[in-house]
Amino acid sequence: FACHGTGAAGAPKLGDKAGWKGRIAQGNSTLYDHAINGFKGMPAKGGNGSLSDEDVQGVVDYMVAESK
Repeated sequence: FACHGTGAAGAPKLGDKAGWKGRIAQGNSTLYDHAINGFKGMPAKGGNGSLSDEDVQGVVDYMVAESK
């Protein structure tokens, strides 16, 4: 939430429909991969390696639902 809550490092803010539109268009599997494994400046699993892949997917699902 430190990044997606504030927009730090170019992260789209939760609920920002325009900021998420292109990312959502890539599909859930791409979003899951980026969230689980990291992407550019985004750390894997949001920097919390103790999260399961399923936990991270649940967070992605929540963020996408709130940002459509």
